[in-house]
Amino acid sequence: MINIKLKSDDKFGLTDEQLREALQSSIEGLGEGLENVLIIPPDFTRFHSGAGKLTAIYYDLLKDCCNIDILPALGTHMPMTDEEISEMFGDEIPRDIFIDHNWRDDIVKIGEIPSEYVKEVSEGLMDESIDVEVNKLLVSGKYDAILSIGQVVPHEVVGMANYSKNIFVGCGGKNMIDSSHMLGAVYGMERLMGKDHSPVRRVFDYAEEKYTKDMPLLYILTATTEVESQIAINGLFIGRGRDTFEAGVDLSQEKNLTFVDEPFEKVVVYLDEREFKSTWLGNKSVYRTRMAIADGGDLIVLAPGVRQFGEDKEIDKLIAKYGYVGRDRVLELYNEEDDLKTNQSVAAHLIHGSSDGRFNITYAAGHLTKEEVESVGFKYMDLEEAYKLYNPKKLKDGYNTLDSGEKVFYISNPALGLWVDRSKFEEE
Repeated sequence: MINIKLKSDDKFGLTDEQLREALQSSIEGLGEGLENVLIIPPDFTRFHSGAGKLTAIYYDLLKDCCNIDILPALGTHMPMTDEEISEMFGDEIPRDIFIDHNWRDDIVKIGEIPSEYVKEVSEGLMDESIDVEVNKLLVSGKYDAILSIGQVVPHEVVGMANYSKNIFVGCGGKNMIDSSHMLGAVYGMERLMGKDHSPVRRVFDYAEEKYTKDMPLLYILTATTEVESQIAINGLFIGRGRDTFEAGVDLSQEKNLTFVDEPFEKVVVYLDEREFKSTWLGNKSVYRTRMAIADGGDLIVLAPGVRQFGEDKEIDKLIAKYGYVGRDRVLELYNEEDDLKTNQSVAAHLIHGSSDGRFNITYAAGHLTKEEVESVGFKYMDLEEAYKLYNPKKLKDGYNTLDSGEKVFYISNPALGLWVDRSKFEEE
């Protein structure tokens, strides 16, 4: 049984040699006779996962003995561009082995989460069955090994990504994605972020235990930080069992949770234009900071790459139609409007992306107009004006005192962590 758990105390993380040796050991643990291998890394929105490097190493180790396909775990996201593939995975992997996952069409149902189980884990807040759907390649019987590479990090829907989330959401279908997002939203994202055994995770665990045993899955999980603009892979955990994920959770909670002694009055978050092109993704700035922002505080989002609301046309239209109008209003609309009932992940996203009037959210978006930003319930700031006030080239992560004397807390990449008032984290 493959069970590799590596951690590094060096601030720059595990070395390339350590990573390569670990991946080589995992291949040897799979045994002889490998011919066809499917690698499932995250997409470019998880650039800082270190998965690009691991995928490239696996390809180099396997290319001479195996046929390899790569299926980025897109979930609802846009397919990766050639430029993104090059930047994340390098130029040695042929483009024609990358396969786009289509969450609406390329899936097959492999099981069902019973409604009574969903009711139990949601404390009665949700009472419906959930279809377990995955990309049809995973159950095609074609592959001798499926290598699922994911980053363990605080997450707004499941509590802690990744592990089986890579399969059931990253390579999942509409019903599972919609239902799991809605489950997390009605339970309350602030009750689950940064924690392991959330209702959504329990649903994924049920599906993993009941319906994936015949898949030749191996999980390769990282915990990462960013040091001097470089990705540091602080931990690497490889195995099939849940203990692999739990080891990643422990390290990620140590590395990626920032507890604050007093709530922030003003937070400035920068969204890398290469990674964040929609509010669907850019609202990580909201999710990951909301538990640390004071009542009446301000969140300023510097979003040079944001050009739309959703990652596909249907979702984009629904966000534009309803906006980030708060949990209570979204739930009212959800009960009234058929297009939200049939797109639960959108309803959940609208709940997640609102401050419920508790603090102000101002978007300085590079490609959205004032009218567009304000139409979905955010405040607007011109990007160039925002840069004059909050220059990301001058700000450092953490507290900064501006020339004006104003004190702000700056975050250069919200995807790498969770900022939270300790008392809120420990309430549950």
